[in-house]
Amino acid sequence: MADTTYMPKTYTTDGGDKIVIVSGGSITNDGTQAATIADGKTDYAQADVDDAAAINGTEIAVIFNLLTVQINAILLALEGVGILADS
Repeated sequence: MADTTYMPKTYTTDGGDKIVIVSGGSITNDGTQAATIADGKTDYAQADVDDAAAINGTEIAVIFNLLTVQINAILLALEGVGILADS
């Protein structure tokens, strides 16, 4: 007899083409959820740099490198749960 108290947190629709994850559900890699990835900074302002007149190349490189680290963490998390193939 089926357990009528069990409510799965995922189900498929459209003949299995769409997976729905309901509130409280998660996508994991063998039961392990990816680590939290810190939000990227979005409010860079002139006051954030040494020279208030302009952002120089070194400061742009630092910003770019920080964003690249976060993008790579997102890609790794997506690979970990099988959404993306391993690179």
